[in-house]
Amino acid sequence: MSTNGSLEGKSAIVSGAGRGLGQAYAEALRDNGVKVLGFDLLESVHEIDGIESMVADISKREDVERIVSAAEEAFGGVDILVNNAGAWRVTLVDSPWEQAVEDWDFIMDTNLRGLLMLSRICVPIMQRNGGGDIVNISTYYVLPARSEGTNNPQTDLYCASKWALNGFTDAWSKSLAKDNIRVNGMCMGATDTPMLRGLFPDKQLPPEMAASVMSAEGSAQQMIDLINDGRTGENIGAWVGYPIELGPRKHAHKRITG
Repeated sequence: MSTNGSLEGKSAIVSGAGRGLGQAYAEALRDNGVKVLGFDLLESVHEIDGIESMVADISKREDVERIVSAAEEAFGGVDILVNNAGAWRVTLVDSPWEQAVEDWDFIMDTNLRGLLMLSRICVPIMQRNGGGDIVNISTYYVLPARSEGTNNPQTDLYCASKWALNGFTDAWSKSLAKDNIRVNGMCMGATDTPMLRGLFPDKQLPPEMAASVMSAEGSAQQMIDLINDGRTGENIGAWVGYPIELGPRKHAHKRITG
């Protein structure tokens, strides 16, 4: 991808684009001249103006193949992949065995298996086209804490999926550097999205949280800045109460969790 601030004419796939962060990412790319295919399980993905949209399930191989084929047909390739789709639920360490296995499948099929399939099918396309960017959407849980509440013990499987995502980001960035493909993670804290609001009665954030929570648009601008920057192999943090920015490039041993 470009490091001169121009994404005009590039093409992108954004997973989980039907609402919240995914919608903000798709709209930000569109507004920067990128041709975008956004997909989601939600029909609301069709309401985003100016993008190609499809209803699909990232955990299903046939759906992943259908999405990428559609992007190739519409755009001639894929320059940017934003792995935003994610599953979340409360998972208790002492939950019944059957529930634990069901929770594992629900979370890991989307957060890891689906992300793996979508990325693996896009990488050869990027290699043929001379490069690209993969952005894995993660959580500030995997970075040094700046506040209480990180790695909630009642969400062990979600946390585990995001820590596992570090392995993908690190290994892929090293392996694909020779192909001019950059791979980074974006690791944000509490952001005002329908998912966050769904945790509270009447889908209203508590006043103190509403006053400080980050915006999806701010995260989307950070993503645009990251792609234009050209760095690779880093986890980029965003914490409530701090500026949303890239920060200086990190030393090799601090790129993922430091």
